[in-house]
Amino acid sequence: MVRYTMYLLLGITTIIYSCGDSSKQKAQQETTNEQPTEANQRIEEAPVILFFGNSITAGYQLDVKDAFPAIIQERLDSLGYDYKVVNAGLSGETSAGGLNRIEWVLQTIPDIFVLELGANDGLRGLDLDETKKNLKAIIEKVREANPKVKVVLAGMQVPPNLGNEYTGKFQKMFQEIASESHTELIPFLLEGVAGNPDLNLSDGIHPTPEGHQIVSENVWPVLKPLLEKDPNS
Repeated sequence: MVRYTMYLLLGITTIIYSCGDSSKQKAQQETTNEQPTEANQRIEEAPVILFFGNSITAGYQLDVKDAFPAIIQERLDSLGYDYKVVNAGLSGETSAGGLNRIEWVLQTIPDIFVLELGANDGLRGLDLDETKKNLKAIIEKVREANPKVKVVLAGMQVPPNLGNEYTGKFQKMFQEIASESHTELIPFLLEGVAGNPDLNLSDGIHPTPEGHQIVSENVWPVLKPLLEKDPNS
């Protein structure tokens, strides 16, 4: 049985200065700059895992806390990993849209980049050679921003109504990109979720909170080896 999926699915810091003697303010600012708090240091130094995708990553029709990136953050926190997860999912995003958006998203430089795009291209029957080109270009731009970034590509599948040739080419495309661009690969992000009505919303294509729990389990085995410290070591 061919499993399928469909739609693909920072900040403004307000600085309030109190009124008072300017020289006193300056001294206070210098002290703050020279002696940052431990909490601020952790925030600034925490490596970033950026999930860049469509409606699946965004958590379509769900609270963001129920989407799999937030579930991954909870797991990281519970295991003692000091990482900050950023959810950059946008419902309806195509590979071309992602390529246009990536430079803005890269205002936050990731240490680990998880790319989940391409399914909307497939659902629209777009030219897969262009899709492949776009996804590889996104990876290149991320590596230009951080040459040491670790990249994970999420494999997807499309329904068979577009024909066996297109469906097969779509599935193989992710394997080819992972090999050619030297990235890690999640074989099928929605493994165990796609096609199960109990794990999808009424539209039959977007995971429920329970479905996202399973998606996070599909991500974790690929993500864990890329983390900088093993809390169990």
